[in-house]
Amino acid sequence: MSFDPDQLASLAAVLRLGTFGAAAHALHVTPSAISQRIKALEERVGASLVQRGQPCTGTPAGRRLAKHAEDIAILEQRLVEALSLEEPGRTTRVRVAVNADSLATWFIPAMGACHPLLFDLVLDDENHTAGWLRRGEVSAAVTGHQDPVPGCHVEGLGCLRYVASASPAFMARWFPDGVDAQSIARAPCLTFDAKDALQRQWLAVHVGEDVHPPSHTVPSTHAFLEATRAGLGWCLNPLPLARPHLEDGSIVPLLPDTPLDVPLCWQVSRIMAPALTPVTEAIRAAA
Repeated sequence: MSFDPDQLASLAAVLRLGTFGAAAHALHVTPSAISQRIKALEERVGASLVQRGQPCTGTPAGRRLAKHAEDIAILEQRLVEALSLEEPGRTTRVRVAVNADSLATWFIPAMGACHPLLFDLVLDDENHTAGWLRRGEVSAAVTGHQDPVPGCHVEGLGCLRYVASASPAFMARWFPDGVDAQSIARAPCLTFDAKDALQRQWLAVHVGEDVHPPSHTVPSTHAFLEATRAGLGWCLNPLPLARPHLEDGSIVPLLPDTPLDVPLCWQVSRIMAPALTPVTEAIRAAA
């Protein structure tokens, strides 16, 4: 089965921009033309591809086809470059799953090294980003899984180091006699979301597996650090962000010399790996 490139481009634009009107403007056609293309594509695959709403979102089949369209654009761009052809104004994008802490610490320089490629990032926990690859919804992912997703290449990036930390005032209030299972079971901690297991991992190694402190949910890496400095709770902060605040004493480790190192890997679809070689090189260098 082959697909009409205009129909694929229209689907990708609707899902990227959220409305038929915005997609029409980006592709220099009418909203009616976009609607007709989507309808024709849905009839061809025999399934709904777009969930109409504000914004429009993709069904599982729609998201797969939209990523396919973006993959084709990248492959065509690499061919244009290999043949030394000029194609002014052409842009391509790649969809990548990445964890929030990598994005906040080292991933942005890698993106900057890949100009003019555009990135469509999906944020998820490092233990769940591989699922986006497995479902075929991204072309590559920064993940905590070292076993390759079927059909993907994997290479290690090293470890992102975390430090369990809190403000001095928080330490004085909750741990006047030191950190132990009883005191930390009462002290509020911070968690990113329901998938965040870093605090539990650190507790299991250094305090005890059956310790379950109360928790704030703060879904932002930078807000995590600010909440720690403000004395809202203790948490695992990535060392690249936490280091200046550890050095000036605005936050302190809960226990000395107890970092948590989280291994990270780069997994990329084998089909797209040759075309995404510059991205892989930039990721490797930045990490």
